[in-house]
Amino acid sequence: METEGTKTFGKRKTCPGLILSLLVFGLIVTCIVMPNIAGATGGDETQQCLECHSKQGIIIRFRNGESETSVINAGQFRSSAHGSISCSSCHTDFSAKSHPARIFKSFKQYRIRLSRTCRRCHNDDQLQSRPVHIALLEKEREGNALPCTDCHSAHTMTPSAGGKLTKSESDYCMKCHTRGLNMTFGDKETVSLAIDGSQLRSSVHSDLSCSDCHFGFSSKEHPERTFRTGRDYSIASSQTCRRCHFDKYSETLESIHFAQLNQGNLDAPVCIDCHGSHSIQKGRTEKLRSAKRCEKCHQVIFSTYAASVHGKALIDENNQDVPICVDCHKAHDIGNPLTLAYREHIPEMCGNCHANKNIVGKYGLSTEVLKTYLSDFHGITLNFYKQQTDKLKSGRAMAVCTDCHGTHDIHANVGRDTAIIKANLSRQCRKCHPEANVHFSDSWLSHYEPSLHKAPLIYIVKLACKAFLILMTIGIALQILLHLWRYASDR
Repeated sequence: METEGTKTFGKRKTCPGLILSLLVFGLIVTCIVMPNIAGATGGDETQQCLECHSKQGIIIRFRNGESETSVINAGQFRSSAHGSISCSSCHTDFSAKSHPARIFKSFKQYRIRLSRTCRRCHNDDQLQSRPVHIALLEKEREGNALPCTDCHSAHTMTPSAGGKLTKSESDYCMKCHTRGLNMTFGDKETVSLAIDGSQLRSSVHSDLSCSDCHFGFSSKEHPERTFRTGRDYSIASSQTCRRCHFDKYSETLESIHFAQLNQGNLDAPVCIDCHGSHSIQKGRTEKLRSAKRCEKCHQVIFSTYAASVHGKALIDENNQDVPICVDCHKAHDIGNPLTLAYREHIPEMCGNCHANKNIVGKYGLSTEVLKTYLSDFHGITLNFYKQQTDKLKSGRAMAVCTDCHGTHDIHANVGRDTAIIKANLSRQCRKCHPEANVHFSDSWLSHYEPSLHKAPLIYIVKLACKAFLILMTIGIALQILLHLWRYASDR
């Protein structure tokens, strides 16, 4: 029995099922385990390279003193567009057995040299299929090469349609548009296409993608467009704004700027001249910045404004209560200030601030300016003219705020400029009142209601007149009542 049992055990040991299991196990070891062991010992070239180049501390030094790290993120490389390519496919001089020492003059020379490797797979014909690359090829022919790796990262490059490592469309576009790209127009003028990413992120359009404004462009499409001049390009680009801001665009159709542009004046401002293109801020975020936009075209007027009581308060004190250009001229439907319709609206325009207690009340200024103006001869006559037809009121301009106070050169009516203001005011009065002398304007109460502190004599006379009027009214009423009583008694 013992011998038979041993023989039986021997038969089980050598049964076909056990032999088949051993063969399957050996196959698994051969196909799965052995390659990993081989990779660890140098069988897999990429894995062997990454054993060193995935560690910190490897530095390449160049003759001009520059240095660059040779550390590679293994995970990002594996998931890149070139993740399936071995290292020696691009680094042709290197292999698992050969690692030659090379010296380059500068880091840029090194990148340009490696860019030649890219042409082995990506030839010029392929590059010219994308207009964005044509400019780079032209730049290279002029002797100012731009290495491929300036736009496409060396070991983490993604497919042209974006790929896993591209967070958004804007990130994809910025890979090229943070570089020194230029657009050349028909008149040989050039404009930079480089964009400051920090300005774009802080703009009011930071949540938009590039193709929201640059319609027709995407990670797959980059059409070539030609313009005769840079100004033609700016005007055409501004048309994009109306897709979202049609209400503002409609207002601009009534402005003097659009009228000038329609008459062939290409220097008339369009949207991006005032708001910018990639660093757009809210129009009222900061008043001084808003006013300086107008300075681009109206330098002389801005200089005059800067020296005025309004401009000094804004520039020197950063006072946000003072008016700026768009408060008087509006932002989009800017009217012609030389027209009679604009002139007749000036009192209400000034009253927006000077009749508002929350704005001028805290500075001790009168808030009765509009009321007192409309109740005196000038204001009453102006209202009469406004009700007339254009034919009747033609050339019948009545004095408004700017005639006495100035337009952009407004000065405080107290202090060292008082004598200058009085002389200017007298000269202004003589335009309508030829006999007016230097004291003619003294009869004016400066938009203040008489009080015991302001024009006390006029205030007392005014009270006396009111009291006399009341007494006269009472007296007349009593006289009428007495006459009626006498008439009734006689009957």
